[in-house]
Amino acid sequence: MNIPKLAQYRDMLIKYLKPQRTRVIMLAVLLFSSIGLQLANPQILRFFIDTAVQGGQQLALTPTLAYPYAADTTQAELLWAAVVFILVALIQQAVAVVAVYFSEDVGWTATNMLRSDLAMHCMRLDMTFHHVRTPGEMIERVDTDVTQIANFFSQFVIMVLANIVLLVGVLVLLFRENVFVGLGMALFALLTMWALNKVRSYAIPAWAASREASAQFYGFLEEQLSGTEDTRASGAVPYTLRNFYKLLYDRLRAEQKAGFMNVTIMSVIVLCVTLGTILSFILGFLLFQSNLVTIGTVFLFVTYTNLLFRPMREITMQIQELQKAGAGIGRVYELFSIETKVKEGIGKPIPDGALRVDFNDVTFSYNHDEPVLVNFDFHLEPGKVLGLLGRTGSGKTTISRLLFRLYDIKHGTLRLGGTDIREATLYDLRQHVGIVTQDVQLFRASVRDNLTFFDRTFPDDRILEAIYDLGLGPWLESLPDGLDSNLRSGGSGLSAGEAQLLAFTRVFLKDPGLVILDEASSRLDPVTEMRIERAIDKLLHNRTGIIIAHRLATVQRADEIMIIDKGHIVEHNDRVQLANDPDSHFYHLLRTGLEEALA
Repeated sequence: MNIPKLAQYRDMLIKYLKPQRTRVIMLAVLLFSSIGLQLANPQILRFFIDTAVQGGQQLALTPTLAYPYAADTTQAELLWAAVVFILVALIQQAVAVVAVYFSEDVGWTATNMLRSDLAMHCMRLDMTFHHVRTPGEMIERVDTDVTQIANFFSQFVIMVLANIVLLVGVLVLLFRENVFVGLGMALFALLTMWALNKVRSYAIPAWAASREASAQFYGFLEEQLSGTEDTRASGAVPYTLRNFYKLLYDRLRAEQKAGFMNVTIMSVIVLCVTLGTILSFILGFLLFQSNLVTIGTVFLFVTYTNLLFRPMREITMQIQELQKAGAGIGRVYELFSIETKVKEGIGKPIPDGALRVDFNDVTFSYNHDEPVLVNFDFHLEPGKVLGLLGRTGSGKTTISRLLFRLYDIKHGTLRLGGTDIREATLYDLRQHVGIVTQDVQLFRASVRDNLTFFDRTFPDDRILEAIYDLGLGPWLESLPDGLDSNLRSGGSGLSAGEAQLLAFTRVFLKDPGLVILDEASSRLDPVTEMRIERAIDKLLHNRTGIIIAHRLATVQRADEIMIIDKGHIVEHNDRVQLANDPDSHFYHLLRTGLEEALA
């Protein structure tokens, strides 16, 4: 487990608390004000007790008629002491409530900023990273791990500093009352902190293991829930439940170890406080018997001893929170330390309009042992449409991923419009390349936001023009709020054809120079496919296109045909020429049936 260094704690505090410096200062003022009030109240109580005792003794020894105003004076002093005590207690509670508000505000603002940075970092990592981690695991890493750090942001430094001041303040006041009591309580405080520090270091690994077990469990749960139909259909329910119980058991054991460390620390606190209270009673009794202190001062000793426990308890709790935060911070920095293999380009521009595509001696593999493309070399002129054919696993989809730069090639160069895609910025590249797959991702948002990916710079007129152009006008008119109508996550409630047309509209609005259709109509019925075909014609107009397909009708609009197998180009030429060449592979595909031959 990656235990964070002190500099990492410091850097994280500075980065996420600096923008909130005003609220942090307010929180510090409130906490230090609360300390002053906590130190003042025992003094008021001491005055109240001593005044009551002395007044009672005086009245018992002296005839009331000789001192007619003595009783009234004592009662007035006691009344004022009680009123001041109550006011101080109420103000202290009010300050505490406001401090909690500022603490929560600071903590959640900082953690939300961290969540945003962490989510953005993960989104920028290449697909190699995402393929080995489940969405459930990433939710746990981005959300739950960061939640563990909330108290670290909102309270740790200020609370520890404030409680150290409170601890020192209590000891100073005890020394002022009596050197022996102050010395005894100081030794007690040192021994308590030593004992707590002794057990503290064991908790970070336990909490890290707990967080990792939780991430593994939620990752498995998300994966299984998303594949419920396949799991039930294949009879894998017993296997799934067996793994479910195993991960739950692993999580239980990890949580038990972490919880045991908590109980151990709290037990040490309770033991030390009990011993400290006994010590204060003994010292107070001995000093009172020697007539060195009043009964009010004895009460002051006991009260300050209990008050001494409070900062030690708070410091220990903050250390426990730091241990939890340490596990979270370690995992957060571990995630931040992962660098994407797809580096940002220097910003060389990609020209507008239809783009030329050049693969020059490209070699690529997802791992070092199994190359997917080997010495791949072809050129596609601007405005031309390439039909890309091949068996499953031949490398068709890999070509689209490389053009979109979800991965980087291992060898060779890949150019769009004459620009090496590694020299263009990722944003510019992906604005010039549009891709539509058979799986359409829709969000729980309005139609407008689903089409523009939440980019409000698109005018409604342009969005409506694209919608009607691609044949979605009747569907839009059936919605109650038009562009403002909300869609469900995943596109439930839409037909496959409507969802696909929405994906086409997205690309149409982006107006890319290269359009890639990766088996975009493979799951559609013939009637719906005819609507899609008309949309494809509009989408490919004056653009370069690559169509990855299994159906014959889709590649009939292609200008060129390329057939690949095991990462090599088997055939690449003009579609009409290949269709009329009895020796070509494409000719035989047309004769034998494209779908069967490529299955």
